[in-house]
Amino acid sequence: MARPHIEPFVELNESYKNFTLPGFTPSGSHFKVLSLDTDVGACTLKMRFDGGYTRKPGMSYSDVEIFVLNGMMKVGDQFCGEGHYLFVPAGYAMGALEVPQGCELLVMYNDSEPSFLESDTHHPLCLKEGYVTVNGYEDAPWAPGNLVNPSVAAGCMIKVLRYDVLTEAISFLYCMTPQFMQDNISYHDCAEESYHIWGESWMLQFGELPTGGYFWRPPYINHGSFRSKLGTIAFGRTDSKLHNYFHFNPWSNPDENKLRAAAQMYRQRPQLYQWAASDGHNHPHGPHDFENPHYHDDPQVKHIHGQHDHPHHHHHHDHD
Repeated sequence: MARPHIEPFVELNESYKNFTLPGFTPSGSHFKVLSLDTDVGACTLKMRFDGGYTRKPGMSYSDVEIFVLNGMMKVGDQFCGEGHYLFVPAGYAMGALEVPQGCELLVMYNDSEPSFLESDTHHPLCLKEGYVTVNGYEDAPWAPGNLVNPSVAAGCMIKVLRYDVLTEAISFLYCMTPQFMQDNISYHDCAEESYHIWGESWMLQFGELPTGGYFWRPPYINHGSFRSKLGTIAFGRTDSKLHNYFHFNPWSNPDENKLRAAAQMYRQRPQLYQWAASDGHNHPHGPHDFENPHYHDDPQVKHIHGQHDHPHHHHHHDHD
């Protein structure tokens, strides 16, 4: 998901536009762009359907995720109210859409630009079993923040709405209790995005994020420390495994953070690192860790690295 870093962004300050893309009913649908991949058209939108809006059954060429922020819509025979989440695989024919009194949604096209093809049957290659429909407020239990490893501070909880067993990507609700606080700095290997449904939070690098606040954060960008005075409930999403790399240097840049992440794999998963760094793969000139700048001197690390079978020579330099 090659989207630029967007943080902080408050969509409530922006106006809706009429949704006029080919295939979509032009009357009664409106949108705001929260983030956009200009290469492939994948995007996250906030959408509003006016009361009386209807759409025939049909499918998209992209996986689509939908979260109902307020109001209610009927999809086929199912009523989807506030807090309802849908994951619609590419080629899955959703039922006819009816919106009795209006609603607002988060709508995420994960693979390509928004598309709609009228159809009452699924595409033959559709992964039908991937369809998810769940009310996140009523049907999904809260779990401690230690569901993510390493764990965040106490006072942050999570509801998993969808988990991809192949990529370990997750879509989830999370909340921070009033007076939540976490002092360390964090970054991840995955891209992540979040929308504040209610409440506010503060982050060292980006300041206040109120209700209606949004971010799209590419991998390896520092964020933290964190605060939430009144508490927050938010929708979040990642494109792969959400692993917390914690540290206390708010000024490290994404390239340094990538090297630090590689250094952690170098120490903890040496065989995987050895394969990744072997002939035929891109080889960074040694992973560097600003918190442990002399780890190359560790005898075990020297032994592991000495086993690399490379047809070329390279030199490692410690970075402070």
